[in-house]
Amino acid sequence: MEAPDIRLLQVFDEIYKTRSVSRTAENLELSQPTISIGLGKLRSYFNDPLFVRTSGGMEPTPHAAALVRPIREALELLRKVTGHQLRFDPATADRTFRICMTDISQIVLLPRLLARVRVAAPQVRIDVADISAATPKTLESGEADIALGFMPQLEAGFFQQKLFSQHFICMASRDHPRIREKLSLKQFREESHLLVTASGTGHWIVDKVMEQHKLERRIVLRVPGFLGLGAMVASTDLIAVVPRILGELLVKRERIHLYESPIKLPTYQVKQHWHERYHHDPGNQWLRRVVAELFCE
Repeated sequence: MEAPDIRLLQVFDEIYKTRSVSRTAENLELSQPTISIGLGKLRSYFNDPLFVRTSGGMEPTPHAAALVRPIREALELLRKVTGHQLRFDPATADRTFRICMTDISQIVLLPRLLARVRVAAPQVRIDVADISAATPKTLESGEADIALGFMPQLEAGFFQQKLFSQHFICMASRDHPRIREKLSLKQFREESHLLVTASGTGHWIVDKVMEQHKLERRIVLRVPGFLGLGAMVASTDLIAVVPRILGELLVKRERIHLYESPIKLPTYQVKQHWHERYHHDPGNQWLRRVVAELFCE
């Protein structure tokens, strides 16, 4: 016979407490016939009368007396399970969030994000990791909470939210011996270039455009990231192609000048990414909301 459902266990518990079918029906907001049917099912399942009529009401049999404790424990466990909801209170949360991001994001976005988190969630810590080929796995496993950058390679199972669009510009030293007010296509072809190969920054789409135009840059220096890029460009005669958001920050710090590219370069979208396993996690939702409030266009 199929095991009693939660409603039948509630009927048992209420009869045990009230010693009355009518009061049980009233307390559970059910009809007396429904309670009698439920009691009949319980009697069949346990092969015992469970409750018998006496001058003092419906008294439990020894079998019912033995059942009441485990049934109440089961009901309490079910109440905890059905009523359990994860909550995240940033004001009191003691949690570490791991964010995968490019070094551009570390330079441009992270200071603003950290400032907001320090005010809203003073006990929360941020652990930053570089975007890499392993990032999808770390998001899926929960080792990382979100990733910020350009990651079109993410497959099914991931959510994403656009933060802002970016396009590329060229950067050269203010003291460059040959480039002045404008960067010509001839100069772009003939001058030496610095190439950044960081993941998550969309630089591979620049390479595709160069191939389409059959334009080969004279690359004399390759670096894995953007840290220190401004100083390298300012102190050499190298040209670098960078996202505008980074160029606009570096031009305030270094002796560099920004130039529109002599060939049309594509735009790309910077997004925050997370795995569907953590879509409903309250802490993850809070972090995504903060990122969106800060950086959505």
